[in-house]
Amino acid sequence: MHVTMIGAGYVGLVSGACFADFGHTVSCVDTDARKIEALRRGEIPIYEPGLADLVAANVKAERLFFTTSLTEGLEKAEAVFIAVGTPSRRGDGHADLTYVYQAARDIARAISRYTVVVTKSTVPVGTGDEVERIIRETRPDAEFAVVSNPEFLREGAAIADFKRPDRILVGTEDERAQQVIAELYRPLYLNQSPLLFTSRRTAELTKYAANAFLATKITFINEIADLCEQVGANVQDVARGIGLDNRIGSKFLHAGPGYGGSCFPKDTLALIKTAQDYSAPIRIVETVVSVNDQRKRAMARKVIQALGGTVRGKTVGILGLTFKPNTDDMRDAPSISIITALQDAGAVVRAHDPEGVEQAKLVLDGVDYVDTPYAAAEGAAALVIVTEWDAFRALDLRRIHGLMASPIVVDLRNIYRPDEMAALGFTYQSVGRG
Repeated sequence: MHVTMIGAGYVGLVSGACFADFGHTVSCVDTDARKIEALRRGEIPIYEPGLADLVAANVKAERLFFTTSLTEGLEKAEAVFIAVGTPSRRGDGHADLTYVYQAARDIARAISRYTVVVTKSTVPVGTGDEVERIIRETRPDAEFAVVSNPEFLREGAAIADFKRPDRILVGTEDERAQQVIAELYRPLYLNQSPLLFTSRRTAELTKYAANAFLATKITFINEIADLCEQVGANVQDVARGIGLDNRIGSKFLHAGPGYGGSCFPKDTLALIKTAQDYSAPIRIVETVVSVNDQRKRAMARKVIQALGGTVRGKTVGILGLTFKPNTDDMRDAPSISIITALQDAGAVVRAHDPEGVEQAKLVLDGVDYVDTPYAAAEGAAALVIVTEWDAFRALDLRRIHGLMASPIVVDLRNIYRPDEMAALGFTYQSVGRG
């Protein structure tokens, strides 16, 4: 099949490359000419394990193309995916659908045959209705169907998630469109792809509901961690104890500094605003957002307390800047609030991240960025583990001890064991292990 992706960002590029790897012919269209030229040269604008090789292989096989021309991209397309950004709108927190609606207008002017228009971007309930109205108004004679097909890709594991999904959610009641989408995803499984067909509005809401539920699990275990610290319990054992119940499950029950990234913060906020607009407020999600926002700066206070109540003039080493490992994404990363709060309290911050430094420089000023975790530890009054990169899981702790001005480690990801750290002479604090 011939497929077009509008937007060569994270979702569009990963999805386009994976579709091409199935054997489809894919055109990725983006208005950013510099990005398109870079992609043609094999330069990938994001860090995602395996993506560069996947793109290169499919470009070489002449199944994956990059262009700024939507007309060129849609020339033979049977399905066109809208995979543009939907950031939080300034002022009210609603999803900004400017790029989605502009893509709809552009599609309307460019299509010349029956086309399935698929919203891959995360969009509020009713967006598909508006996309359909825009296309119909722009081109009354156009033959098309608008489908919702939200993505469920985890940064750092996006290719595996796309190729081996738990489910493929498709919102449409148009039989012809269902056939096109079923054929598009058919190569995923030898027997049958795990396709779930629903109404368009149901699919749009399911995406938000899924992210809000996962954000709630994270926030729940973080609050349990706080209680564990007060009563002398171990949050990891609590998480294991409840996670073994298959009604609950073990995923997203890892205590830490709070969630961040490109999805959970903006999607929970957009869901709250949608619910308020429809006079059906979601109090649980409202609380989740509030608790998570407060938690990030609370982690900075945890560091300050570990240093005796003051960090003024002291060097604090930070290990990990991105919101999670295996990505360079700094959007709403906990490190931003933590570092800013430490700087506000007078600390000198030195930081290391395997992939995120260049993105961190765009959002954090006054930080001394270094190339190794040992450089971050050198002369530091405390070392704070913020992101659980694999490279931080087996550090030479004796070397770290010798480099630091005072051997204080605040492990916000519970990577190390308290008894082992104590035996090595560290003053060690973690999360929820009272």
